[in-house]
Amino acid sequence: MKVLVTGGAGFIGSHVVDKLIQENCEVVILDNLSTGLQENIHKAATFIQMDIRSNQLLELFAGEKFDYVIHLAAQTMVHKSLEMPDYDCDVNISGTVNILEACRKTNVKRIVFSSTAAVYGNVESLPVMEASSTAPTSFYGLSKLTCENYLALYNQLYGLEYVALRYANVYGERQGDGGEGGVISIFTRKIHQDEPVVIFGDGSQTRDFIYVGDIASANYQSLATIHGNHVYNISTQTETSVNMLIEYMGKVAGKVVTKVYGPLRDGDIYKSTLSNAAARQNLSWSPCMPLIDGLARTYNSLI
Repeated sequence: MKVLVTGGAGFIGSHVVDKLIQENCEVVILDNLSTGLQENIHKAATFIQMDIRSNQLLELFAGEKFDYVIHLAAQTMVHKSLEMPDYDCDVNISGTVNILEACRKTNVKRIVFSSTAAVYGNVESLPVMEASSTAPTSFYGLSKLTCENYLALYNQLYGLEYVALRYANVYGERQGDGGEGGVISIFTRKIHQDEPVVIFGDGSQTRDFIYVGDIASANYQSLATIHGNHVYNISTQTETSVNMLIEYMGKVAGKVVTKVYGPLRDGDIYKSTLSNAAARQNLSWSPCMPLIDGLARTYNSLI
């Protein structure tokens, strides 16, 4: 099985590559290293430095003949999407369409797409189901939702199989400060340096924090499922407030954490937890890492 992983030098992508190599897949990484790191590239994988928007992409696909594509390369920062919606659109939508065209023209069997809980926006009923209404509050969420619609239409028109995974807030080793789970990386650095942590809002806002190793397993399970051409929430189905997260991290670090509260940020969702029942049933997947254990791994890897 030959798999292309776009963004495979990034935080989540590198863990997905690790899982694929572990499962004896032939892996090719495509990354422009704008946020990915050379040190994250698995030695057993083939690395190609290229942007997903490149006009050379089709030539690459034609030469390599990939069986599957796991598409993780993206602009992932909510605030950046609000400041630069044109850039967010170019990378996330135009880049994805470029990937889809290459898949279509070279008979890739299936594409696994990394989506996000941000497609839902603020919802009244938790946990959020895949069938819940979608009302993104950021251009990042909107661009990911738009890509999901492209996937569905490519399947309808051309028969390209897909699985779209709506991630909750991902955290773990190799994490930077960007993306939806980047708060854990930021808090880790502040706590380690005995600096106060800044909380946007009163800290009662909640997130569904999921360990990156569980995300990697979900991507691998998506390659072979017979329940394709659907979107799936990938989550712990557990709400954790920012205040509770800091309490856990203080325990992990063995420190008393000083908290400073500031105003809420534009585009941020107030409460979030995703139902993972569909992924459990159709992907034969479930989250394995308890939050406190995952935080300990993350903290010790980042300090």
